[in-house]
Amino acid sequence: MAFPVVPTPVSGAAPRRPPESAALSETDLALVEALQVAPRAPWTRIAAAVGVDATTAARHWNWLTGHGLAWMTAYASLPGMPVAYIDVACRPERLLAVSARLGASPHVFSIERTAGPHQLLLYVITRDLAGMDAFVTGFLGRLDGISAVRVSLQARTYREGSGWLLHALDSDQRRTLGPRDGPAPQRAPALGDADTRLLRALGEDGRRAYADLARECAMSETTVRRRLARLLHHPEVHFRCDVAQRAAGWPVIATYRLDVPADLLESTGLALAAFRETRLCVAVTGAANLMFSAWIRSTAECQALETRIRRRFPHLRVAERELTLHTIKRMGRLLDAAGRAVGHVPLRAPRPADRR
Repeated sequence: MAFPVVPTPVSGAAPRRPPESAALSETDLALVEALQVAPRAPWTRIAAAVGVDATTAARHWNWLTGHGLAWMTAYASLPGMPVAYIDVACRPERLLAVSARLGASPHVFSIERTAGPHQLLLYVITRDLAGMDAFVTGFLGRLDGISAVRVSLQARTYREGSGWLLHALDSDQRRTLGPRDGPAPQRAPALGDADTRLLRALGEDGRRAYADLARECAMSETTVRRRLARLLHHPEVHFRCDVAQRAAGWPVIATYRLDVPADLLESTGLALAAFRETRLCVAVTGAANLMFSAWIRSTAECQALETRIRRRFPHLRVAERELTLHTIKRMGRLLDAAGRAVGHVPLRAPRPADRR
C-alpha cells in the first residue's frame, strides 16, 4: 500500500515560531470559539461577537494560523465507512520511525502517543470492513517494530472534536453569532465529486476565500457559494476549528475505556458527551464498549474527573485509563511537540486498489 502524499506546511511555508511559553490571549480564545460556532461567518459577524473590529479579527486569525496555534478544517463522515480506534504496541527503538510512517498515511487521521501498554492510539477510516482488515493486516502488518494491535470499531458517535468548545464566550456573545448549527435539510443529497473536491480544498483551510476555492476546484464562484452553503448544513460534513491545546490552557488528554450495561449505553454516552471537557465519546466494539476522551488542565484533574464520572454513573466500570504523551496528528494536521500545526496530510479512505 503506497502513500505518495507528502506532508506540506499548513500555510505554504513553515509557521513562524512563537515563544515556547506562548499562551493565547482572551481575545484569541474568544476568536477561536467564535469560529468553532460559526466557521464560515464573515469577519464582521465574528468581530461583533468577540468585541473587536473586523480588521483586527482577521489579523488575529492570520497570526494564529501563521504560528500553527489554530486552524480550520472540513471533512465528511460518510455512512458505511468504518472508523476504528487502533491501539498499537511498538518496540521503543522503532517508535519514532513507525510514528512518522503512520503520520504520512492519509487513512490515519489522528495519532496519539500514550502512556500505557500500547504506545500509539490511531484513528483510522476505510471504505468498508474489508478495507479495515487490509489496513491492519497489510499496512500495519508490514511495519517493522509493531508487536501487537487491538482494533475497536466505532458503533455510535455521541461527540467528536468538532463538537467541542473552548467556553471563552459568554451567552450574549454566543447570541450575536446565532445558533451553532443551522437547520439540517430534511433529505440531504448524497455528496458528489464536486463536493469531494471542495471538501479536499477546505480540508487544508476551512476559511479559504470563495475565489480561491473556485479556481482550485474548477467551478464558478457562484457554484462554490451555493455548494458551500449546502455543505455547512449537511449532516455528514463537519467544519472544525482546532487549537494548540497547550497554548489554549488544556494541555492534558485523558482517555478512558468504559464498560457500560447495554441498556444504559445510549443514555450514558449522551450524558458524558455533554461534559465540558469531552472531546470524544463513542460507542465501540470490544470488552469496553464506550470510549471517552477529555481535555483537562492538569494530570491532577484526572482523579477528580474519574470520581465525577463514577458518582454520576455508578453502573459503569472503568476498564482502562491512559494519558496522551504527545499528539502526533489531529484530523490530518501534523503537530510539533508543543501541539502546533506544522503540516497537513489530506484525509482519504483507501480505494480498492490500495488493498494489494
